[in-house]
Amino acid sequence: MAISSKTKAKTVPSLIIWLFAALLLVLSGCGSAKEGSQAAVQAAGAGSGGGQDRQKQAPVTLNIADISTNPVLRMAVSKGFFEKHGIEAKLVTFATPAEGINSLFIKQADIAWGADFPILNAVSKGEFAIIASTGTSTEQNAKQWKLFVRDDIGKPEDLKGKKLSFLRGTFLSYLWDEYLAEHGLALDDVKLIGQGGSDEAYIALKKGEVDAVWVSGAALVAKFEAAEGVRQLTDMSQTKVRIGSQIVAPEALIRERPEAVANFLRALDEALRFVKENPQEVADILYKEVKQPRESTLKDLEVLNWNVDFTEAAYDSLTRQKKYMVENGIIEKDFELKDKIKLEFLREVLPDRVTITP
Repeated sequence: MAISSKTKAKTVPSLIIWLFAALLLVLSGCGSAKEGSQAAVQAAGAGSGGGQDRQKQAPVTLNIADISTNPVLRMAVSKGFFEKHGIEAKLVTFATPAEGINSLFIKQADIAWGADFPILNAVSKGEFAIIASTGTSTEQNAKQWKLFVRDDIGKPEDLKGKKLSFLRGTFLSYLWDEYLAEHGLALDDVKLIGQGGSDEAYIALKKGEVDAVWVSGAALVAKFEAAEGVRQLTDMSQTKVRIGSQIVAPEALIRERPEAVANFLRALDEALRFVKENPQEVADILYKEVKQPRESTLKDLEVLNWNVDFTEAAYDSLTRQKKYMVENGIIEKDFELKDKIKLEFLREVLPDRVTITP
């Protein structure tokens, strides 16, 4: 059938409109596919590197047990190393590291550090694990622990029948046991008086309520040296006692916030490097924040033995201390030490610092 010229005139524009609409539909589909691909890539990125973005948006809050004169954790907060690694840190200050470790049980702190003795006591009783060491005693470090006594005590044997101070929960009861044994005495020959902190011990020694006190730290040593009727008898380097120091965290934190544990160690290592490289600034900050004399801080920094690591020396120290605590009934239920040491985060952050696998 023949098509009139009038009909052709109507059909051609309609065909053009239809083709244009089809083209737009195809282009729209391509655009959707491209956007879908981009969304998939972004989702994949969120699964790998996107964790850092989430961490910046929502910092992990950690209460960290410390003592006022420890420069490392204080610098980690003051100089922003914790913040840099997505941790909103609050230092919870205690008279001794042992008190800080005990605070883990009541969730007053999330992470703590201290000597082998209180660390082992904690992991033997609760769901906690050692995540790194902060170093072990050297001869130089051992010399920093001074034994101050009343003037009437001229030799170790004179301690028989005397009242000897120790800070509750710390390794000092172990130090007394070893020191007395080296000089033919036993714990039964003396009376151990538990105290909460060095200031309490200082007052008790001045008043004659105790007869001997172990002290460490330049500021405290200077204070005891100036006390009337008091003298230094010896220091820990003259004994066979050497102590290690560890970092402990609840196993719940390790399971639920592993990235926070790793980042805690990253920040701590950066803070430690800052402390070693900038002693004058560290002394200024400690004076400003806790009023510790600058000269005392500088003396302490000369013998600072903090290292974020885990070595054979650290493991040996823990092993010796655990043996003593089990044999003396301080740890009532024995446990496998290696089960309480979790080094996967330290291996991730500082792999060359782990030199032994328990």
